[in-house]
Amino acid sequence: MDSNKANSGNSPERFIGADLEGARLDKTVKQHFQLPWAKARAWIDTGKVFIDGNCVSDQAFAVAAGSRIELRMSQPKKRPEPKIPDAAIVYFDEHIVVVNKAAGLMTVPHPESDETETLDRLVNDYLRIRDPDAKTNRASLGVVHRIDKDTSGLVVFARTFLAKRALSEQFRAHSIERRYLAIVHGELKAQSIRTHLVRETGDGLRGSAPKGATNSEGEELGRLAITHVDVVERLAGATLVSCRIETGRTHQIRIHLSEIGHPIVGEKVYIRGFEGELIPANRAMLHAAELGFIHPGSGEAVSWQEEASKDFQRIYKSLRLKTY
Repeated sequence: MDSNKANSGNSPERFIGADLEGARLDKTVKQHFQLPWAKARAWIDTGKVFIDGNCVSDQAFAVAAGSRIELRMSQPKKRPEPKIPDAAIVYFDEHIVVVNKAAGLMTVPHPESDETETLDRLVNDYLRIRDPDAKTNRASLGVVHRIDKDTSGLVVFARTFLAKRALSEQFRAHSIERRYLAIVHGELKAQSIRTHLVRETGDGLRGSAPKGATNSEGEELGRLAITHVDVVERLAGATLVSCRIETGRTHQIRIHLSEIGHPIVGEKVYIRGFEGELIPANRAMLHAAELGFIHPGSGEAVSWQEEASKDFQRIYKSLRLKTY
């Protein structure tokens, strides 16, 4: 690797070595030109980096060994565009950012996944582009909760350490207002579900521990999970429900609805014991529709609501039509 630092002019052509095969472009630029992360990413974002003669402005672009890399500092400044649409950013200020996540996108990276485009990273890039002078722009956003990859809807991230601490305390106290919409199989009745969830119930899946089950020390197994379910509308062979959760355990709503005999339409995992006809859908019809909390900066109660995504509405409308 050439140890000469890039200067204000165009850099000489260099070739990517075998040690960087498949590496992210931002890492490659940082190493090749001995730059801080922020400057390497800024030069990528502003169209200064060229691979084999082509401008590449994607920080996560996977480079290939033997490719020619150069910096063209005289290149006219390019205005970067965020990969996440403006419409997905529901609200942001110096403390927090609230996002309407699309289904199919992971909230944060998972150690067993090689997906590089996750919601937290896309939102962080968005803020650097749309709010470049903010003192709260960080290397990463403060993650205080998450929703499943196939679930759409509202997610909040913290932009400061103090905001993250304040929101985390509210989540621990179960004072965050969270309401989900779901389309479930069958004719469900309004009810509250209170169980203790465990990681494995004997079939390799998460689920509720038997009522009263304890460990060797006499403590109740699992973590308490509470879901309040209300009927919104009866559909053909299904029910549109509203689920308010007091706790936010992994897969809580999906597990609870399945265990009372009404798995979510499109659910692929938690359908144990269901013998009815499954209504086809590409994903579980679950949407985080409402999110409310005490703002960590102002101390005021704030809340947001978002309509369900188009695929959710399409399934809902088709089942609604069949009832007439």
